[in-house]
Amino acid sequence: SVAFSPDGRYALSGSEDKTLRLWEVATGQEIRQFTGHHVGVNSVAFSPDGRYALSGSEDQTLRLWDVKTGQQVRRFTEKTDKILCVAFSPDGRYALSGSYDQFDKKHILRLWEVATGKEIRRFTGHTEEVTSVAFSPDGRYALSGSYDQFDKKHILRLWEVATGKEIRRFTGHTSGVESV
Repeated sequence: SVAFSPDGRYALSGSEDKTLRLWEVATGQEIRQFTGHHVGVNSVAFSPDGRYALSGSEDQTLRLWDVKTGQQVRRFTEKTDKILCVAFSPDGRYALSGSYDQFDKKHILRLWEVATGKEIRRFTGHTEEVTSVAFSPDGRYALSGSYDQFDKKHILRLWEVATGKEIRRFTGHTSGVESV
């Protein structure tokens, strides 16, 4: 997974080597490593102000990092399984993560409060792993991709963030949706 900082000066990458790495785009130099995950990092995102990074990992953790220091600020608290995708809301107050939850035996999209690390809401209905998530520019909606199928077509789901209600399904892909 890769992401640009909001100002475009930096790039962030997550890897199977269990690290996040911050790169200076102009020079290609590695600025710092973020360490703490025990298994590969599947997804990374910058906060809208560029101060924080979010990472989701196969080690079943969602973590918030201080970009300037490389230090972990928070490990989100709820138990989950491997986290495949993460996203910040446009105002930076919330985060989304997508996973397969071994405890609930469901494929779950979760909304988190960034300041506290608490789970706010679960968006349920996916029948396969949630592989990608994104917020709408106004933060009112979330879009999720997975390997869900309906009538042999794969589904994107549109959700209302405030209620967790599924608003619409987009079908047509003939294979799983891995990026939104």
